[in-house]
Amino acid sequence: MSEHPIKDLMGVSMEKIKEMVDVNTIIGTPIQSPDGTVIIPISKVSFGFASGGSDLPTKNTNELFGGGAGAGVSIQPLAFLVVSNGDVKLLQMSVDAKLPNAIVNLVPEVFDKVQGLLDKGKKEE
Repeated sequence: MSEHPIKDLMGVSMEKIKEMVDVNTIIGTPIQSPDGTVIIPISKVSFGFASGGSDLPTKNTNELFGGGAGAGVSIQPLAFLVVSNGDVKLLQMSVDAKLPNAIVNLVPEVFDKVQGLLDKGKKEE
């Protein structure tokens, strides 16, 4: 028994998705700036896939098949990791970032500022 034509439709579609989406799509290629800062883009990748078909009835012995397959890919930039002078910062692109996420992302910056004030106070003593 030969393989069903839907297998070929699905195989080609999945192979094309695999070509479009790889790990470098999610965590982008690092970008080196002249001052030594490294910027790494981070994206969200979503994809969907559908296929279907039907064997059509015929009066002769030839089998007729009708089918189709399709896929869609969405790539949404989310943030940038910025590595500069030994510090790593996450810069989110979302304007409507949820409050808990915004607070968590601000904690390292607030900690650094408080530490700087404490260190400054010790030096003045």
